[in-house]
Amino acid sequence: MRTEQGAVSGSATGGRDAVQTSPPGHTIARGAAGLPLLLGALGVVYGDIGTSPLYALQTVFSLDGGVVRPTASDVFGVISLVFWSITLIVSVKYVIFILRADNDGEGGVMALAALARKVLCSGNAGRAAVVMMTLGVLGASLFYGDSVITPAISVLSAIEGLEVSSPQLAEIVLPVAAVILTLLFAGQRWGTGRVGGVFGPVMLLWFGCLGAAGLVEVLRHPGIVAGLSPTYAVGFVVAHPGIAFVAMGAVVLAITGAEALYADMGHFGRAPIRRAWFAIVFPALTLNYLGQGALILKDPTSRANPFFLLLPGWARLPMVVLATAATVIASQAVISGAFSMSREAMRLGFLPHLRIRQTSRREYGQIYAPAVNWGLFAAVLLVVFTFRSSARLATAYGVAVTGTFLITTTLFLIVARGLWHWRTWRIVLVAIVFGALELTFFTANLTKVTHGGWLTLLIAAVVFTIMVTWERGRELVTARRAEKEGSLRDFIDSLHAMDIPWVPGTAVFPHPNKETTPLALRANVAHNHVRHEKIVIITGRTANVPHIPWEHRLTVDDLGDPNDGIIHIDAVFGFQDPTDFPEVLRRVAGHPLAEGLALDQVSYLVSKITLRRADRPGMTGWRKRLFIALAHNAASQAEFLHLPEEDTIILSAEVPV
Repeated sequence: MRTEQGAVSGSATGGRDAVQTSPPGHTIARGAAGLPLLLGALGVVYGDIGTSPLYALQTVFSLDGGVVRPTASDVFGVISLVFWSITLIVSVKYVIFILRADNDGEGGVMALAALARKVLCSGNAGRAAVVMMTLGVLGASLFYGDSVITPAISVLSAIEGLEVSSPQLAEIVLPVAAVILTLLFAGQRWGTGRVGGVFGPVMLLWFGCLGAAGLVEVLRHPGIVAGLSPTYAVGFVVAHPGIAFVAMGAVVLAITGAEALYADMGHFGRAPIRRAWFAIVFPALTLNYLGQGALILKDPTSRANPFFLLLPGWARLPMVVLATAATVIASQAVISGAFSMSREAMRLGFLPHLRIRQTSRREYGQIYAPAVNWGLFAAVLLVVFTFRSSARLATAYGVAVTGTFLITTTLFLIVARGLWHWRTWRIVLVAIVFGALELTFFTANLTKVTHGGWLTLLIAAVVFTIMVTWERGRELVTARRAEKEGSLRDFIDSLHAMDIPWVPGTAVFPHPNKETTPLALRANVAHNHVRHEKIVIITGRTANVPHIPWEHRLTVDDLGDPNDGIIHIDAVFGFQDPTDFPEVLRRVAGHPLAEGLALDQVSYLVSKITLRRADRPGMTGWRKRLFIALAHNAASQAEFLHLPEEDTIILSAEVPV
């Protein structure tokens, strides 16, 4: 007999009101767009794109020794390209369209891939669904590359403002940047909650300064406003197609961070993100880029660092301090995103269990992943001391971002067609407008591969290899483990026939299914020659949605005999839900099939798999070695399932791979 969790929630928790439908803070984030959420969106969502004016135009006008010249046609053309890139990619694509494609309120490329896979699976397009998930993994891999580049280029570009104020301070740029980055990563263990309250106000001040600095120069040279016309972008491309193509590789720096709009939707909701963009961020960015363009026209030498030269001398040093704070916030956003992306990949089976620590009791999204944190830190420091300047690092920046743009557009079109039933002409129009522009950005950035773009591709290739190897290895181990486990039905029948004593208490066996027998259960009976009064087998599965309410999460089955004390619990988690097996046990304690469940006498018996490399098909030798190495360094299953250490027993078994 199988019963759904609907019966459980009432009896186990004392009523429906006690059922937690989502992690704390999540449902609030989807609510009204009040001032706190708007400020929060400013501080987290727009940290990356908000610091792009530090280096975007500077990079454009320093390309290849200055192929983009400080002439009226080139300046107006570049300003027009920047403005319309921001308008089309950020305002229209992400803020208006992509934010609609939420997966149970969550965003991000892997969440979108899971949504696309769900749409395709419902249409019996299994192979296409696999391709979509592969695209999601590739997008996540590119995001990790972005997570390495963003802190490095952001902090470097801010500290380099010291050179504008005092050229003799150039020698301390790298040491100061290294100290700031060290403090940033060392502080991750305490979480963003303690400092998150100041992020929004700091970024509000930052955007206010951006807009004010640009507005002053625009008022002095109002003719620069004509650069908002798309005709200048078209004219620039037609007159200098080769130069415009090269310039597009740097123009994309103005829209880096746009992907954060979607990735952070679950934390703030689409309304605060949209209001913050159109009311504050978009106007401030537009004014600042116009101001920088006007300054370059007035003084061509200012193209060396138009952002800081836009300011009066007395304001440059304070702006360096504010810019440093803004870039730290931008870096924090992408580091937190890497933590969240890692957890999502774990839930979907593309990464081994990593140690994850909650840094807030109220906000489930605030987590700390030590392995990811220190891996990023080592990579960021290596990048800083290898490239040594934001100008050199800018050449490595665009490939990951533009690749993610293309993947997001592809997945979005699948969802728009399959879920929203968009007509063909609308799909084609969106594909042409966004796809053509993003493909141009991506192709232009590919020309920079030999000049630093190889870095993000290398990072993405390494992460992609790790993720697909883990997913493939996990499939092989699951199949070979099933051979050793044997049929659960047959084992239960043999257990009924055994004359062995029953011991008091409840034995819980985490196991991936109810068709085969937990190895720990076999070992316990074979070696101890006893069985517990209550045997509970729990299967945890991860769905393609971020959150599943408790009343829809659990299914209890007596496995054919309601009187033998053996039950199976099927627990389906969203990939943002904590995999907490003790909580699962508490939720079913009052269920009729769980009568007599002794919560004060629970032992968790976990099967620990020892992998042995064997001469068997499935993966090449080097991938097997990689898979085994990943498994050895994974966090323990007991920790991942939140099992109490004092009540957990580990039983080992060897499986060839």
